[in-house]
Amino acid sequence: MTKIEMHTDPNANRSSLVVTPAKAGIHRSASASLAGMDPGLRRDDSVISALRTSVVTEAEGWIGTPFHHAARIKGAGVDCLMLLAEVYERAGVADHVEPPFYVPDWHLHRDAERYMEGRLRYARPVDAPDAGDIALFRFGRTFSHGAIVTRWPRLIHAYWAIGVVWGDATLYPLNGRTVRFFTPFAS
Repeated sequence: MTKIEMHTDPNANRSSLVVTPAKAGIHRSASASLAGMDPGLRRDDSVISALRTSVVTEAEGWIGTPFHHAARIKGAGVDCLMLLAEVYERAGVADHVEPPFYVPDWHLHRDAERYMEGRLRYARPVDAPDAGDIALFRFGRTFSHGAIVTRWPRLIHAYWAIGVVWGDATLYPLNGRTVRFFTPFAS
């Protein structure tokens, strides 16, 4: 589980946050990981910043995982949807998400924005992304490819036949595609 601890240094008259990212196979929801914290602190910029860092660190740990449709096993296989689900869960930002069955090419044959509608249950749209936010790209007929922003336009995503890699939205295969941004973090 991701641990978020507030440390106060009485001599320096300041506080600092320590974030310990989740380990493989250990999961905890954001509500559980933040349950012991003062409610006024939950929206504190330093907590959100620490969670954003935790998301990026966890995503980096998935780099090199092969692409496998609907899989979610670090080092063995994952697709772009399951990468988001696992990273945000392991970073302590979201509860476990079990998406309904989906075929690999659903976005080529349907106009329904299934991916974006699902994303809206866990994140809100934003105009410009910050580290740890989600970039959702249009592929086929819908917004159907998700990535984790590290520092826009840099991101981490699981791409067909390649696996989890660093990406750049200004380069192929993402350049020129319509993109929308979402954040799971409180405003």
